[in-house]
Amino acid sequence: MLNSKLHDASLPPRSLPAIAPVAHKTLSNLLAQMAPVSLGEIQDVALLRRFDTKMVLREDQLTRVLAQLRDAYDVLEITGQCIHRYHTRYFDTPALSFYHQHHNGQRNRYKVRIRTYEDSGLAFLEVKCKTNQDITIKERLRLPEPTATINAEGRRFLDALLPLPAATLLPVLGNAFRRVTLVSKQRAERLTLDLGLSFRLGGSGIALPGIAIVEIKQAAYSLCSEFIGQARKLGLRTTSFSKYCTGVALLAPKVKHNAFKPQLGLLDRIFQGENNS
Repeated sequence: MLNSKLHDASLPPRSLPAIAPVAHKTLSNLLAQMAPVSLGEIQDVALLRRFDTKMVLREDQLTRVLAQLRDAYDVLEITGQCIHRYHTRYFDTPALSFYHQHHNGQRNRYKVRIRTYEDSGLAFLEVKCKTNQDITIKERLRLPEPTATINAEGRRFLDALLPLPAATLLPVLGNAFRRVTLVSKQRAERLTLDLGLSFRLGGSGIALPGIAIVEIKQAAYSLCSEFIGQARKLGLRTTSFSKYCTGVALLAPKVKHNAFKPQLGLLDRIFQGENNS
């Protein structure tokens, strides 16, 4: 059952030492030097069907990369703000079917979540599918208001997309973070820069201060991304990383997580200051 898998008093959540995040002003100053774009202007690069490439790095490394890319990307601006607050609630079966799909490398695999854009109050029920061609396909249903539950319309939406009944899904993990969205001037590419990531599972929580999760979203897979090129000059490399699976692995050590040890080890090295500078 779900609760027995996720909670065991003899197995405390994994702990990570704190590191200082980069000053908010440093990032804000860099973003202010980029040309702003609106939501309406970036609809052509919504990329709901895409190839994803991810990087995990320190925030100070992120700002070093961005400092060289002022002319390569535009920044999404909404009501004068470039850094936006997100909250996500992930759903899974009592046996954590979606988590284990990812852990076992299964394709096609799914994630189900309700994502709330806190600054605007918008909320969407979303399904992400990673296909056996390594393509990410996202479908979403706009919700009338932020919510922590899936209503009848949402269950019908999910039943049309998932290989299992929506009625079997339960809320498992919550996370919160701040996001910056950049849009390439040269190609169909978007970057999401997620900062200040924290997780909550039951009565346990953990934060990852000073960590940046970068996702490069492309219409066709390419390493010609300006961001990837500049990051590689600092010795940084792409990696697989799932916020959902990482949160479960950090907060529920009783759940099998062998496949995610490289990602957890990377976080440890970043917090210990052992990754490339």
